Amino acid sequence: MHRSLPLVCAAAVAVSAFAVSVPGSAATPPAAATSATAPQAVANELLVGYVSGAATTARARARDRVAARLAERVVAGSAARGEVELVHLPAGSDRSRAIQSLKADPAVAYAEPNWVYTHAATSTDPYYTNGSLWGMYGPNTTPANAYGSNAAAAWAAGYTGSSSVYVGVIDEGIQYTHPDLAGQVGNPLETANGLDDDGNGYVDDVYGWDFANNDNTIYDGGTKGTLDDHGTHVSGTIGAKANGAGVVGVNWNVKLISGKFLGRNGGTSANAIKAIDYFNGLKARGVNIVALNNSWGGGGFSQALMDAIGRADSAGILFVAAAGNGGSDGVGDNNDVTPHYPSTYSNPNIVAVAAITSTGGRASFSNYGASTVDIGAPGSGIWSTTAADIYESYSGTSMATPHVTGAAALYASTHPGATAAAIKNALLSSAVPTASLAGNTVTGGRLDAFAALSK
Repeated sequence: MHRSLPLVCAAAVAVSAFAVSVPGSAATPPAAATSATAPQAVANELLVGYVSGAATTARARARDRVAARLAERVVAGSAARGEVELVHLPAGSDRSRAIQSLKADPAVAYAEPNWVYTHAATSTDPYYTNGSLWGMYGPNTTPANAYGSNAAAAWAAGYTGSSSVYVGVIDEGIQYTHPDLAGQVGNPLETANGLDDDGNGYVDDVYGWDFANNDNTIYDGGTKGTLDDHGTHVSGTIGAKANGAGVVGVNWNVKLISGKFLGRNGGTSANAIKAIDYFNGLKARGVNIVALNNSWGGGGFSQALMDAIGRADSAGILFVAAAGNGGSDGVGDNNDVTPHYPSTYSNPNIVAVAAITSTGGRASFSNYGASTVDIGAPGSGIWSTTAADIYESYSGTSMATPHVTGAAALYASTHPGATAAAIKNALLSSAVPTASLAGNTVTGGRLDAFAALSK
């Protein structure tokens, strides 16, 4: 998003992606071009992926090559894939040299920086009936806007979502007590009793998990402009309930679960991977997670992150990602030329989203790409819920993304059991041709949440 404050989430530095990732395989990263914003990584940290079956002694030997210390296991090994570890290098280490040294070890499949991801937003200033929520309108709704998501037409036809559909919000945390979100956030397999009821290794993850702080407090509070605004904002666009107050989301009925990994200083590859696998695990335990909202991006190519998205694909989960808000100049970049992660990975379950304005133009800050950005959605002047029980207007591909995620959840509510591929096809094949997106996105069009339901 765009914001006067230097937040760290997903719309300024965002992404775009498409590529099948086979767990344990090494993919060749797309050729990178010079970008106005250099990828940032955590100093003295690396993610190391090992070959399948690499023994504890072999992993220790590899770390010893660069005097690295094991920080944590990010991904457990299996018959199909090797372990992924986060390691700490000695202060002052040459990161590039350490990576090359690790890659030379036969037990190592890959080694890479622990990239930093961010979001960005612009703050401006009720909401549906007074014309503020243009992103929910359609050409024949009241109020109307031809360039909105047309969610309001779906509501008028009786389609408002389902509480049996779950969406994972990988972002900042969510104010689950917000008047428009109360009752919309929760893990159905967990209760607050000091036990790990669902057996996933996370005790009392009633609303999700905070991977940035490694605890179950997914909302850390704060006042306007502080913690968890961004995660709460995207959540409201996906699923703020219809209660006669504030805003309303694409779905009036839906369940959200937080995979918080963005903190005060952004988020890392390691924590993003853990968040994705957290939702993969819940899906395996029977929670009907149909999509993950990813309004964040930045960093360089990460095999480990791409593989985690591939595991989500295998689990049947759609990965909706912000295309990005351009470089430091705030002007959209061509993701075909300069990859923007994670949206530019080639995993088939990724839907990369650009932002449009209320008059149908591609937002000036929005990234684009004829082969790497799929579809446009409302992303300028978007009102939604924010922390401390308030509402704010943000702009960014961060804001466009949850419109698409919300539409995916709405489709799943009317097509129980639909695959991620079927949902993606419905969203893209129903896109409305839009001049500003022609030649700038795969579909050349914008989201129509109501039209998608008939696909």
